[in-house]
Amino acid sequence: MQREEFLQQLWLDYVHMHPELGGKYAWAQSKDAEYFAILTLNIGPFGADTLQRSLTRFGYRSTGRFAIVDRGLLVTLLAPPDDGAWLLLGEFQTGSLMQQPRRQLQTLVDQTQPRDFRGQNLLCRGRPWPMPDWTTYENLRAEHPLAAWLAIMGPRMHHVGFDCERLGSDLTSLDHSMQQAGLLGSIDPLQDIFPVSPLLQYRFYPACAQRLPFAQGDEHRVITGGIALVQKSLAGTQERAAELLLPHHTRCEIA
Repeated sequence: MQREEFLQQLWLDYVHMHPELGGKYAWAQSKDAEYFAILTLNIGPFGADTLQRSLTRFGYRSTGRFAIVDRGLLVTLLAPPDDGAWLLLGEFQTGSLMQQPRRQLQTLVDQTQPRDFRGQNLLCRGRPWPMPDWTTYENLRAEHPLAAWLAIMGPRMHHVGFDCERLGSDLTSLDHSMQQAGLLGSIDPLQDIFPVSPLLQYRFYPACAQRLPFAQGDEHRVITGGIALVQKSLAGTQERAAELLLPHHTRCEIA
């Protein structure tokens, strides 16, 4: 698999899950994205270190790691080989869960077929294990929303972020267009999967709830991701917005 094919599959999977976001706006195209926020978990081949080896073959280069302790996330920031979208690979630490929900999540992952552990496209295949039942999902959501999200979605892209400046617009104008379309942005960092640096202004727009079938055949509406708009607080900075996204105090050095 080549990098272009990987990005195409990643984007098509995102649009499939969020058709109201991926095809509604002329500027919401994968080639214009500032970053892709991807979630996985620290179990077996789905761990960030293993996935990063494939991403390195696609030309991505790790520029730092960030510990988001209150979200149970270890985020790796990966620079592209060109002017394309950066990757934020968030690895959920299952050790942050209590014993029962951790066991429930592990049981789901253990049902993954061996063939679904292989390949370079583990982030764009969808959920590789069976869908949980609604009770399990609710239990996981009560313990940690990201654990519940991973249980029903698997390792994949959570949301895409766009830099207003690179789109030739500004946050106020694009936010207005999103509101006109019925999508309300939030500046509450708890709505997103990670906190955002004060060096950026941002809005996170949760996607419309999707009706998903659970293990016992019942269907429920759940929010499975979203879209983000960011804008640098200070004009003239040389860094890409993705480089400024996470708060400086979360950066960590790992031997």
